[in-house]
Amino acid sequence: MSAVVSAGSAQRRTANARMLNRIVIYGLLLFFAIVYLMPLFVMLVTSFKTMDEIQSGNMLSLPKAPTLEPWFKAWGETCVGLTCAGIKGYFWNSIKMVVPAVAISTILGALNGYVLTKWRFPGHTLVFGLMLFACFIPFQSVLLPMATILGSLGRFGTTLQNMTGSSFGFGNPTANLVFVHVVYGLGFTTLFFRNYYEAFPTELVKAAQVDGAGFFQIFRRIMLPNSLPIIVVTVIYQFTNIWNDFLFASAYAGTGESMPMTVALNNVVNTSTGVVEYNVNMAAAMIAALPTLLVYILAGRYFVRGLMAGAVKG
Repeated sequence: MSAVVSAGSAQRRTANARMLNRIVIYGLLLFFAIVYLMPLFVMLVTSFKTMDEIQSGNMLSLPKAPTLEPWFKAWGETCVGLTCAGIKGYFWNSIKMVVPAVAISTILGALNGYVLTKWRFPGHTLVFGLMLFACFIPFQSVLLPMATILGSLGRFGTTLQNMTGSSFGFGNPTANLVFVHVVYGLGFTTLFFRNYYEAFPTELVKAAQVDGAGFFQIFRRIMLPNSLPIIVVTVIYQFTNIWNDFLFASAYAGTGESMPMTVALNNVVNTSTGVVEYNVNMAAAMIAALPTLLVYILAGRYFVRGLMAGAVKG
């Protein structure tokens, strides 16, 4: 009888311990969720308030009379420097920069990972090590060397302009930023695809070679169709880094109509002309954050799944 009572007590203690662990875990998760989401909440509610309500109310309170006027003003009327045409032009500048940079760096990373795992050559380990080393080079250390390279490309574009009537994009600020982000991101994309393809069955590649398939045919018909998880990871990673970049954007396209969204947003927030319109600033910040938020909402669940896809071999 005592054994039964002891077993029941042990089960109750185990159940109580599990319940306590769950309370602590979910309590901590809720706490950190509130801490991380609070700035987003303040930005969102402030963007729907009028200036009178912002100046006389609590920043955590919900808007009493929600209005979309700050969003419309941020998009089409707010001043960026001396130009008062909103941030819409700079938003599209970022789109024109991000899309080709993500696409090019992803496809080049896939090709590099494919070569480094399925078409090994003498010194492939050294090449991968050097590309991996590039992932740890700070942004600041490449500013001057990259500026020198971009200056040379600009002079080459001027020569082409004089000879043919077109610079073919050489020296264009948007094209410069695409080049910078492709070069800087190539180490990361190669790392992702190399680790993923390392666990990919080499027998499939060899069988395709026996059937007469060539390098690019194998890549296009076998490797890419089976690379969706790591492609999603790479696109999310590159899109977020490139869209949110401020250092390269301000260094190489920080003036004029070619500046990307992050630089324009900085100029909107730090304007010294007139009254600081907090609701317009918050609306502009929300517009700048929407693309990355949408990417994570739509594809975020595939991010960790894609990272883990190549972690275990066999």
